[in-house]
Amino acid sequence: MLPQHINEKIRFEQQVVNCENYVIPFIEQGKEITAQTKVMDVGCGDGGVMLPFLKKGCKCVGVDLVEARIEIANNFLSEFVQKGQATIQMQNVYDEKFVVKYKNQFDLIILKDVIEHVPKQEEFIPHLKKFLKPNGQIFFGFPPWYMPFGGHQQILTSKLASKMPYYHILPKPIYRGFLKVMKEKQGNIDFMMETKDFGITIERFERIVKKSNMEVVEKQWFLFNPIYKYKFNLKPRKQNWLFGAVPFVRNFLTTCVYYTIQDKV
Repeated sequence: MLPQHINEKIRFEQQVVNCENYVIPFIEQGKEITAQTKVMDVGCGDGGVMLPFLKKGCKCVGVDLVEARIEIANNFLSEFVQKGQATIQMQNVYDEKFVVKYKNQFDLIILKDVIEHVPKQEEFIPHLKKFLKPNGQIFFGFPPWYMPFGGHQQILTSKLASKMPYYHILPKPIYRGFLKVMKEKQGNIDFMMETKDFGITIERFERIVKKSNMEVVEKQWFLFNPIYKYKFNLKPRKQNWLFGAVPFVRNFLTTCVYYTIQDKV
């Protein structure tokens, strides 16, 4: 288990610097971010991704389904919450009252390391369009399912299980059995099984975008995820264009993808 999995301050700071140095520059290739930009961070967690936007003067709404994470985010971003620039709440974005309140309100929606944990992505992604202003965009950053640690096994307590790549793609019974042999807690096993159910590939994501009558504005695939710079001291590296052109196979060595999408004009 990595330090950021048990230390919320380390995790928050890694999110902040990664967003400042990689997420925002990527988004600004296709959309300028100003103090007038209104942002919703879905699955905001500890709030680290929001802080760089708040520093730019953006008004932000953060939502998450985990109460403990909402409390952490409200603590870290208390300065912005107190002055009304940030609202952070435990909220399901399907809730009718939430949809009515925030319909067509946002210039930008952020999902950083979130979509791979969301069920029924074919329904969820087009649902997010309800919250966008005209010409609004959605940012996605996620690990393709077949990448070495696409199962998020790095959070496991067993040293062997947390460091082995690719075994998350095994059939569920074998995968679950191995985790039991490694004496993982039932809660961790349940999380791994859920992650297996919701993991998403590059191709499936792009099919959902197309089916949702949306289009890709910008995309970038990484051989080495930018956040690995802060986690493992590995220099970020973009995916080789030739390898990236090979469908399905590219998922196995692409550790992270960034996309911005919007409604088709």
